[in-house]
Amino acid sequence: MNPFKKVRSFYKETLAELAKASWPSLGELRESTVVVVLGVVILGFFISISDFSLSNWVEFITQTLRSS
Repeated sequence: MNPFKKVRSFYKETLAELAKASWPSLGELRESTVVVVLGVVILGFFISISDFSLSNWVEFITQTLRSS
């Protein structure tokens, strides 16, 4: 099969599948975006606090062991 026919066939099939998809409304898209952004912020805050706490504990234990 001609490579150009393969590309054309792939493109047509892709457009056909995209036409079957159900796309969210603008309101649903905004709500989902807000949820994702809030989730990223909360997770980032949690990871920052955890990293800070763990690094301080490791530093504390290291200093304690070195001074003994």
